[in-house]
This record gives sequence, C-alpha cells and structure tokens, in this order.
Amino acid sequence: MNRRDIPNLITFLRLLLIVPIVWYFNLRAYGIVLILFVTAGASDALDGYLARRNQWTSHLGGWLDPLADKAMLVTVYILLAWHTLIPPWLLIAVIVRDLVILSGGLLYYFMIERVSAAPRLLSKFNTLMQIVLVVIILVGQSVWQMPQHWTDILVHTVLLTTVLSGLDYVITWSLKAKKAKRYE
Repeated sequence: MNRRDIPNLITFLRLLLIVPIVWYFNLRAYGIVLILFVTAGASDALDGYLARRNQWTSHLGGWLDPLADKAMLVTVYILLAWHTLIPPWLLIAVIVRDLVILSGGLLYYFMIERVSAAPRLLSKFNTLMQIVLVVIILVGQSVWQMPQHWTDILVHTVLLTTVLSGLDYVITWSLKAKKAKRYE
C-alpha cells in the first residue's frame, strides 16, 4: 500500500462503519450511532480533502466514495423507518430516487457513452438535508429532545429536495441523451 491509497482506505473503513451503526441502532444506542455517523461524515470530508490536495484521486475512488456515502445514508434511512423515526413514504422516496438515478446512469452508459459521476448542485443540497435530518433525529433520541415540528419540517424538506433532485437528474440526462443521439 502506498500513500495514494489512503483516501480509498478511509472510504473502505467508512463502509465498514455501517456494521456497528446497524448494531447500535438496533440496540437503540442512538448516542453511539450519532458518534459513528458523524465520524463517517468526517471521514468522507477527510478522504476527499486528501485526494484533492495531494492529487490522489483515482477512478476507483470516484466510484467507491459516492457508493459508500449512498450505502451509509440508505442504511440509516432504512433503520430510521424500521424504528418508526421517519415515515415509510420518505424512505420509499429516497430509495426510488436513487434507483431512478442509478438505472438512468446505467442506461446512459450502455446506450450512449461513459458517465462521469459528478453530483448536481441540487443533489448535494438534498444529501445535506438528508444528513441534517439524520443528525437532528439522532440528537433528539440521545441528547436533547427536539421539537417535533423541526423534524416534521425537515422530513418534508427532504421529501421535496429528493423529488426535485430526482427530476433534475432525469431532465438533465434526458436532454444530454437527446443531444448525443442527435449528433450520432
């Protein structure tokens, strides 16, 4: 292993954090889950910083990092819904959006050309809102009881950003596909 592999190693370790998060979530040890979730977020920032600062980016890292992020968020959203901390329809919206984006990306890749995994601005905002909702719920379950209306507002904000960012991807990539087909 050399230094260039450090960001990918950190990303892989973030993937491994999913196991204790599931374990402690099911024990309802929400404080520990909060610490692990924040640690995962910090590791995401660290691996990205190291990769960019030192030019240690790689094709593997370009795919592994967003995969680790999605695996973490979807797992936590499944757990939140399972423990009735978010409504099931929000989990469905999050998963459907990700499946639409993934299937659209695969179709584009196989039918048109290679896809670069570059998140859209609205998608980044959606991810931020998803993370904020998780943190607010975990803080509310472990440290300080949050007013219910904060959670309700965040749940509906996440639903809105999930739908809008999904539509943004569909429209953007449909237009790209149409343009690419026109120039064939």
